[in-house]
Amino acid sequence: MSRHLSRLEVALIVDPAKPYDRRIIRAVGSYVTQHQRNWSLYVEQDPILRLPDLQAWAGDGILANFDDRRIAKAVSGSKVPVVGIGGGYGYYEENPSIPYVRTDNRAIAELAAQHLINLGLRNFAFCSEPPNRSNGWARERADAFQSILDEAGFHCEVYTGRFAASRRWRESQAELEHWVTSLKPPIGMMACRDGRARHVMQACKEIGLRVPEDIAIIGVDNDEVICELANPPLTSIEQGTKRIGFEAAALLDVMMSGKIPEDKHTTIPPEGLVVRQSTDVLATGDPEVSEALRFIRRHATDPITVQDVLDVAQLSRSTLEARFREALNRSIHAEIHRVQVELAMRLLTTTNIPIKEIVKRVGISSVQYFTAVMRRNTGKTPGQIRAETQP
Repeated sequence: MSRHLSRLEVALIVDPAKPYDRRIIRAVGSYVTQHQRNWSLYVEQDPILRLPDLQAWAGDGILANFDDRRIAKAVSGSKVPVVGIGGGYGYYEENPSIPYVRTDNRAIAELAAQHLINLGLRNFAFCSEPPNRSNGWARERADAFQSILDEAGFHCEVYTGRFAASRRWRESQAELEHWVTSLKPPIGMMACRDGRARHVMQACKEIGLRVPEDIAIIGVDNDEVICELANPPLTSIEQGTKRIGFEAAALLDVMMSGKIPEDKHTTIPPEGLVVRQSTDVLATGDPEVSEALRFIRRHATDPITVQDVLDVAQLSRSTLEARFREALNRSIHAEIHRVQVELAMRLLTTTNIPIKEIVKRVGISSVQYFTAVMRRNTGKTPGQIRAETQP
């Protein structure tokens, strides 16, 4: 009987309580549906029972989150095909021969840093969390964020803390409040994940700092429950979980057919930044530039021209251009394109809207010009961007 007709047992050893893992599960399900695979997917919600008895389990393949070294170690000796997914820690040194699909933490940090710099912010901080056996990705994001800002000529304060919030909430928050108080507003801050960003927002509330006016905050995971219930709603980075899960399932499919995959280690970029009110701030002391920026944000996709911005600011082009360069280190025209590109990136990476329709939505005159703008700002064509972030 063909392997595509016989049912294959596949264990997904992940944590359904975490948004990252839930999206991986959905992506694997999408792969099974799209490719009409007859797989029975085993997912255990109880953390104690999450790892099946590999000696007794008569399965055909395993897809596991290797951020936890215990899981990496347990499945590395399995006789069935194994594919790992995760943030890049816990697995690599111990299991170099096992195919692995991981998050691109530097690309995540680059998205956050560039967004905060574009707001005109010049003081930065990163809120991590106490290291444990499964969150090495937090340190990688912190190191990348700090390195990117250093390369851009900015300083970044990094905080981890001594107490795990899940075990010692009061001590953890008191220590976090003390650190946040030491920062000099306005601050652009990246948190290692959405939950940690929520801790920062709670600390700000307790000590009287305003979000985003005093501290503009970005999280990671785009957990819609956390992000939408936060006050104000939290800007967050959507990891490339759809493609991670899809690619991992494809690798496992190849291995269960008895073949050896060509690429064993794959790094997937994030889907993009989802902007909400926690970063809705313009950190510039120039009122005319602030007014012009607000106008550009609201109308860049109408579309508008530089002359429209000059009419709002009621300044000569030479004067406003000089003030833009002093405040933001870019021209008025470049700022219009930046806002258009930001929207285009979100539509390209999170939707299946045709590129011709995206061109209209972002306010650019033609597909050819849109392609040139995207290539100049990202180094890639719209088609390349979509191919890299969607399965």
